[in-house]
Amino acid sequence: MYIILIIIGLVIVFLISIYNRLVKLKLRRENAFADIDVQLKQRHDLIPQLLNTVKGYMKHEEGVLTKVTEARSRAMKAGSINDKIAAENELSQAMSGLSVQVEAYPDLKANQNFMNLQMEISDIENKLAAVRRFFNSATRELNTAIQVFPNNLVANMFGFTSQPMFEVGEENRAAMDKAPEISF
Repeated sequence: MYIILIIIGLVIVFLISIYNRLVKLKLRRENAFADIDVQLKQRHDLIPQLLNTVKGYMKHEEGVLTKVTEARSRAMKAGSINDKIAAENELSQAMSGLSVQVEAYPDLKANQNFMNLQMEISDIENKLAAVRRFFNSATRELNTAIQVFPNNLVANMFGFTSQPMFEVGEENRAAMDKAPEISF
């Protein structure tokens, strides 16, 4: 009788430890996204300044500016982590479209205010890349813990599911894989 109680007690302690580990990993992932959120807020604050600087030069490129503005608005309104990831990928695509259009305006590229904003956005993008790596590491650790046996049994009982990574998206990945063009 005592052996059965001891075995049941050990199983309960084991299940509690697995559950607690999964909760810690989930919270670590959420905390990692909070770091991303700070950088995204700064990025969202800089975009209107950048757009206002660009507007004077790109009067006939209104569609590009509208696309960036709408993508920024959707990104700011996104609620869940997964919705924010999707919205930020859309915003990144819109911003890359803006960058392509800016190349056609040498006067704009020489504007000091524009150059300062570009450097600030570049700095934020670098910080975002760093915190995305940490977030993806936390997500990978959580997903691994959810999928291995016997954790998967506890995860299924308590509704833990695999979570998506914060990736740059297919279009941005293609642009990143392309060699930069250098012209003199």
